[in-house]
Amino acid sequence: MKRLFWFLAAGSGGFLIDAGLTHFLVTLAGFSPFASRIPAIMAAMSFTWLVNRNRTFDKSPHSLAVEGFRYWAVGITSALLNYAIYAALMYRAPFLQPIVAVMAGSAGATLYSFFGYSRFVFGR
Repeated sequence: MKRLFWFLAAGSGGFLIDAGLTHFLVTLAGFSPFASRIPAIMAAMSFTWLVNRNRTFDKSPHSLAVEGFRYWAVGITSALLNYAIYAALMYRAPFLQPIVAVMAGSAGATLYSFFGYSRFVFGR
């Protein structure tokens, strides 16, 4: 239960960073809804790695370099899934607010990333 709590806490914090930065870049910095997601996802992924590494999962049996590579491999594929859902919704339903599409993309990638991180990155 502790693992699930911290994973959801990390994901919630990552979501807030992702959604907040996306909103900021679209509304205040003039980025397109598509271009804004790239730096937003990268910032969110950095945050979740720190929390997941220190709170969610047991210490990795791998070196920091291998752990980092594996984490980013799962994170990037999860981000691609997240972005694909987001882009499909924005393309097919342009009347949607970007935050709704961010929520749907994040929800779709959560289960995938939990199993990837717990088995491929931090598993023994």
